[in-house]
Amino acid sequence: MANLRVAVIGSGPAGLMAAEVVAGSGVPVVLFERMPSLGRKLLMAGRGGLNITHSEPVERFYARYGEAALWMRPLLQAFPPDSLVAWCESLGQQTFVGSSGRVFPRVMKASPLLRAWIGRLDALGVHFVTRAHWTGWNADGALSFADGSFYAADAVVLALGGASWPRLGADGSWTRLLPDIGITPLRPANCGFVVAWSEMFRRRHAGTPLKSIALSLADRSVRGEAMITAEGIEGGAVYALAAAARDAIAREGSALLHVDLRPDLPPAALAARLDQAQGRSSLSTFLRKRAGLSPVAVSLVQEALHAGETMPLAALIKALPLRLLAPFGLARAISTAGGIARAELDERLMLRRRPGVFAAGEMLDWEAPTGGYLLQGCMATGAAAGRGVLRWLAERGS
Repeated sequence: MANLRVAVIGSGPAGLMAAEVVAGSGVPVVLFERMPSLGRKLLMAGRGGLNITHSEPVERFYARYGEAALWMRPLLQAFPPDSLVAWCESLGQQTFVGSSGRVFPRVMKASPLLRAWIGRLDALGVHFVTRAHWTGWNADGALSFADGSFYAADAVVLALGGASWPRLGADGSWTRLLPDIGITPLRPANCGFVVAWSEMFRRRHAGTPLKSIALSLADRSVRGEAMITAEGIEGGAVYALAAAARDAIAREGSALLHVDLRPDLPPAALAARLDQAQGRSSLSTFLRKRAGLSPVAVSLVQEALHAGETMPLAALIKALPLRLLAPFGLARAISTAGGIARAELDERLMLRRRPGVFAAGEMLDWEAPTGGYLLQGCMATGAAAGRGVLRWLAERGS
């Protein structure tokens, strides 16, 4: 296979992993990236501590991929969390499991990992071409680029990402280059949502964290934190329910989220604390002293009361209704839902209508919450596409 040429387009985790798998088998790889440097979204993901995967039981882990869990399962089994941890440590980046079960490199940064990874790929002979904006294929089937250059490859892995954080290079424009391929519309995932705050609430609390809460939507509930923004609400607990909220808004025009502002306090105990005369205390002081609410939580209760909410205070604190009007746009989303439909790909992740062309990462139609599942999914599909390339080349007798 030494005389073959494989192209990988995109230097996110999926593209880099596909390049490693292919080059590790002795097949020359050229990796094209439209930005001036490699792995920009991986570096962004590491700004708050690079969460590479999760240590929870595998059956629960697989379920995090929702509707895509059935077809993602064999890909994740072939490159499971333990393999990702071992791979990370093989690059000299020791890991640890946090209190939430999330797995991180000990340095809590992406840059050392990315440098070591690029060094490994360089040692394997991978050639990197930056500022290479892919524009499709020419009449002879060669890859074409915006600068007028072409590259003839025996196999191609497309790993151009979704459409979140477009300033980092993935803007979803690739969808126009595959007009004959079924693509589920790209939508924001792991995103915040618009809430119609009052002007006073927005002015006082935009940028304020809402800590130690529980959020519920339909039959799902999660605990964590959120962040109030001028436009609405975002943060880890919100992202965990984002897919359900987004889909509810698409169906019904809005989604009703319930916020438990004191999840550690049973309803009866909270009611007992509030079962006394308010006296001369303001409502704000009363809620702060008797219910132990933070200033932003007190203001949320007041927002609901001003909007006409009539339920008892204790019930309101335990299930404060918050109407989500729209998801934040793709430019602010952590990740993307939608992409190339699974039916368009064979078991090797090769496009059925374009032999020799494979796809991986967020280009595919799957989504998962934050917590390590996104990176694990990208790496697993990248590895699968790399294996698919090698298998296809071998089947052709190349």
